[in-house]
Amino acid sequence: MSRFTLSPRAAVILAAVVVAVALVVVVLGARGSGAAGTVSVSGAAGVSAAPTAPPTTEPGAGSGSPAPSASPAPVVVHVVGAVGRAGLVTLPGGSRVADALDAAGGAGPDADLARVNLARAVVDGERLYVPRTGETEIPATVDGGSGAGAGTGAGGSAPGAGGASAPGAGGGPGDVIDLNAADQTALETLPGIGPALAQRILAWRQEHGRFASVQDLLEVNGIGDARFAELEDRVRV
Repeated sequence: MSRFTLSPRAAVILAAVVVAVALVVVVLGARGSGAAGTVSVSGAAGVSAAPTAPPTTEPGAGSGSPAPSASPAPVVVHVVGAVGRAGLVTLPGGSRVADALDAAGGAGPDADLARVNLARAVVDGERLYVPRTGETEIPATVDGGSGAGAGTGAGGSAPGAGGASAPGAGGGPGDVIDLNAADQTALETLPGIGPALAQRILAWRQEHGRFASVQDLLEVNGIGDARFAELEDRVRV
């Protein structure tokens, strides 16, 4: 008999040991696979469950709509002459002479609208006179010249024969203009004075009551030293 021959009892014990080792290996392998699978699934769930933060926007950022602009202040105008209802009318800022006439009941049947500039923008506190057909004498204001000018027409010019200015105001070529009595037409005869600058002079007079001296012209926006030098000998108070 060979010296390595196992007895039946030893063979059974050896087989049992081999089976036991195999079972341990299988169990350990199964546990390792289960743990690895758990980690993989947990990691995937963590990634998919991560919340997405909404984009933040600064207040007002990206807004394409501009800020609303302030509305111009209303203006009060004294409308007289050949109109339906002479008196004070209140209009939105930026209104035209045509709007003032509508607010005063419209032009009368005898109004001479050919001498009225309906498109001119009105100035707060001014007096608009609508002349009648054939009328040459324009009533003067009695407010001391604090309005838009004695005899000022609705078109911004004194409505008289040939567009004459208010008495004493001047306005002919080379005339010396009274700053406290001149209307827009008379002011526009001065060198370098157009419609816009003439309206600013009238507005300054309305705001301050009257010109105390010709040097007050320097306070009117648009009149500097050079332009004042051209006007100094052509105006008076």
